[in-house]
Amino acid sequence: MRVFTTTPMEDPRGAREVFPRLEEIGYDGAFSFEAKHDPFLPIAVAAEHTTTIQLGTAIAIAFARNPMNLANLGNDLQLLTDGRFLLGLGSQIRPHIVNRFSSVWSEPAKRMREIVLAMREIWRCWETGDRLRFEGDFYRHTLMIPTFDPGPNPFGSPPVYIGGFGSHMVAVAGEVADGLITHPFTTRQSLLEQTLPAIDRGLARRGKAREQFDVIAATLVVTADTEEELERVKQSAREQLAFYGSTPAYKPTLDCHGWGDLHAELNARSKEGKWVEMSSLITDEILEAIAVVGPPDTIAAALRARLDGIADGVSLTNTRAPDEGHWAPVVADLQAGNRAGLE
Repeated sequence: MRVFTTTPMEDPRGAREVFPRLEEIGYDGAFSFEAKHDPFLPIAVAAEHTTTIQLGTAIAIAFARNPMNLANLGNDLQLLTDGRFLLGLGSQIRPHIVNRFSSVWSEPAKRMREIVLAMREIWRCWETGDRLRFEGDFYRHTLMIPTFDPGPNPFGSPPVYIGGFGSHMVAVAGEVADGLITHPFTTRQSLLEQTLPAIDRGLARRGKAREQFDVIAATLVVTADTEEELERVKQSAREQLAFYGSTPAYKPTLDCHGWGDLHAELNARSKEGKWVEMSSLITDEILEAIAVVGPPDTIAAALRARLDGIADGVSLTNTRAPDEGHWAPVVADLQAGNRAGLE
């Protein structure tokens, strides 16, 4: 199982130190994500300070951009990283797309499908020199002249992953992408009952086998060396899960366990601005079903048990309480297990 992490970038200049450190620790890959800063710039910086680690976005907001813009970014970062770039795209939700980015929101799963197909057509045009011809319901790309054609990429086009939660978006990932990055507000049960069947529906439309498709499970890690620190990290995780649980889009995970009524209560409290108080509704049972919780030396085994038969990779995440050591002991345990499995 490959090991990734998502790196919060409070200051993009930190990419010069953070990504080399993640490579040194032994991560197979590291992601930036779209929050306070553009997600692509840290990858460009990291490309100049690393040599082996895969670098990617998890995720960049697709609907804030267009296929040509994304194709250029993906192509250039694939060059800068010497073929180590992974383009992870997500949809965000309507209020952000419309009110933060002043962009268009409509039929998100169909629009995401078309963005990926359009990018692939643009890359094909650059690779072969043939005429650019993409005409869809949302995007149209039919003009490419030598001045704007970078030509074939010596490393090929980057793999495209979709960050998805709902069944329609997950199915689109199976149909047109190289992989899926799951949302951390999932459990083993919800992944088995909701996510994997949606992937299979997409793959069936494409005529592709599951072995040809990659699943990276973003998983909330709650661990610490002392009991006092562990309680602090647990509280932070409860606050994060309460926020997720208040969002209608993430209710299916709660429904999967018979906790659907909790969503209405969390949603009501969120509208009252009671963000901290909401966390008291996240019981230990809920916390431990969604997050992987415990001392550092138990986390690797718990992750393997959680994701066995489901994911090809895991992305360690806890953006509200990131580990200063980047979970180095957990990564060492996971990589030791990988080596043992190969022997």
